[in-house]
Parts: sequence; structure tokens; C-alpha cells
Amino acid sequence: MTSQEFETSLKKGTVPAICFLYGEEQFLVERAIHMMLERAIDPSLKDFNLNVFYGNESKGTDIVDAAQTLPMFSERRVVLVKRAEQLKADALEAMLPYVLNPSPGTCLLLTGTKIDQRKKFFLEFKKHGVMVEYKCFYDNKLSGFIQSESVTHGKPIEPAAAELLAALIGNNLQELSSQIEKLVVYAGIKQRITVEDVRTMASSSKAFTAFELARFLGLRDTSNAIKSLDALFLNGEEAPMMVGALTRHFRQLWKVRELLDKKMPQADIGRELTINSFFLGEIVAQARNFTRRELKRIFDEFYRCDVASKTGGGQSYTLLHGLAMGICTGGW
Repeated sequence: MTSQEFETSLKKGTVPAICFLYGEEQFLVERAIHMMLERAIDPSLKDFNLNVFYGNESKGTDIVDAAQTLPMFSERRVVLVKRAEQLKADALEAMLPYVLNPSPGTCLLLTGTKIDQRKKFFLEFKKHGVMVEYKCFYDNKLSGFIQSESVTHGKPIEPAAAELLAALIGNNLQELSSQIEKLVVYAGIKQRITVEDVRTMASSSKAFTAFELARFLGLRDTSNAIKSLDALFLNGEEAPMMVGALTRHFRQLWKVRELLDKKMPQADIGRELTINSFFLGEIVAQARNFTRRELKRIFDEFYRCDVASKTGGGQSYTLLHGLAMGICTGGW
């Protein structure tokens, strides 16, 4: 079952007897848990009808005993097992008969990051229950997530503003959700969140400064690139984060450069790489500043700086300053 199908089913009031929510995107897993609990049991009776276990420290028999306990003053009990991928073999063995014949008055909810679907327990679980995976969002999916979240919070966001926010924050969904909540408040009585709203709200943040650093490097603007770099270090930002932000930006420039070399029209590049037209002109202009050979050299330097900053191979500021100067001037 997909996450969308699962959440639609929940909204219609269907609560599965056994359910496993897992995946690398723990923000979405935690939100799905909250949604499940809201619909499965009355919040005022949660103390009586919610049992929480942790896979790394629980026995299967204790989990089964809780699941077989009748709910109090309610039609349903929830037994939540977190870190379920850490359940030991004997615990899984003890729980297997319950999975094959679950109690109708209990929702057994397991959560975790990953599972070995070759194990008998999970093979049977998949046959008799609901399993939903929440994968990490790729960058090209972030704008859609942001627009959906904004609507959920009662304030639509312009597509270009969503693209900018995605570029600023990256695929940290927890932080994106937090920023969207702030933007909804900031936008006030406006009908939608605009690019200027995002720029204003983000202008004092480290993420915005890192975004500007990448932009100035793409423009080969040495003076402003060094000012942005200095601001990041003054704010206590760490080198690996900066290298990561620059890598994302220049990966996009490389893709654009390859399409330019194939004589693809600008509008077609935007459609091919799903770049919002609001930003397309500048991104193409930045990509024109570099040859593919230069971009390969830049990525070699990204790798060298990343390794050196994590292993003590040089002072972080010196590494990043040399990287910025090399990108802007090509003078390696």
C-alpha cells in the first residue's frame, strides 16, 4: 500500500488491525503515527488504551499480552512498537501467531526505519496486514510537498516560492514544515505565500546565506561570494553543510550545461529539469559560465574539501576560501 492510499483510508475511518510504518523519512513516519493514533483511539482515553514498546528492549510475549488485552471504555486499543527493526528473532517468533490471528479490538502498530522482508515474520505480516514505506524525497519532489503542506496549513504558496524554499532548506521535511508554518503566519491576510515572503523570512538564516553563496559562485562574483562565505563562518556554520549546499547547486548547473551543449532551447531545459521559469534564466546564465571540464574539476574539489574538512586535512575556512576563489577565477 502506498502512503497516499494508507492516509486516504485512514481519513475514511479504516484502521488496520496490524500495521507497519517504516522508511528513511522519519518525519513522515512520525506524522503517520500521529494520524493513526488520532483516528484509532479517543485522546481522552489514551492513558488507558495505548501501550508503547521499543524493539531493542521488549519481549514478544509482552507485546502480544498487551495486544490481547481488551480496551477500556473504548472499542479499540493501540499497541505501538517503535524501532521494530530491532526486535530479536525470539520476539518475532513469539509475535507471529498473533499476526496470523490479530485481536479485532486492537491495532498493533509497528514502526521503524527499515525491515528485512525476507524474514518469515515480515512476509506473513505483509500478507495479513498493512505495510507502508516512507522514502526520502528526491529534490524534484520537494516543491510538490511544500505546495501540499501550504494548502494543508490554509495558505497556498506560489510555485516559484516553493522552488525557492526547497532550494534554501533542501530535503529536511521537518525544517520545511516548520518554515511553512512561519510563512503562513507571516503572509497574514494575503491569499498566497510569495517569493518575496520567502526571501524576507529567510534573509537572516544560514540556509539563505548558503543559497546566496552558491548563487554568487555560479555568477563567478568573487567579492560577494567571499562576503557570504565569511558570514556563514561567523554564524558558526560547518564546512560539510556548505559543501553539501554547493554540491546540490552545481549538480544542477552541470545538468543544464550538458543540455546547453546539446543545443537544447532554454524553455525545453526548464521542462526537462523541472526548473521553474522564475529561476530558469539565471540558472542557465550561471551554467554558461562553466565548461563541463571546469565543472568536473569543481566536483573533484568538492570531494577533496569534504574529506579534508571531516578528517582534519586542513583548516575549514582556508579550504572553503580556496574553493571559492578557484570557482570564481578558475585559478587552481
